[in-house]
Amino acid sequence: MPLVVNVDVMLARRKMRLNELAEKVGITPQNLSVLKTGKARAIRFSTLEKLCEVLECQPGDLFAFESDAASGGDAAA
Repeated sequence: MPLVVNVDVMLARRKMRLNELAEKVGITPQNLSVLKTGKARAIRFSTLEKLCEVLECQPGDLFAFESDAASGGDAAA
């Protein structure tokens, strides 16, 4: 997957648990888990804004883009 989700990295840096973050952001722990594992198909800007506010970070700290070539995938596929 070209989009890498680093929510778990930010959670560790902030010494925060998933349930605590979910409560502060206002989403269910299940939905946050789906996002954290990279299985979410979309994220609302309001949720992204709240994540950044609570974790004191920028969107680029939570997500990174890796090209298929960088991840060893076949770009033609």
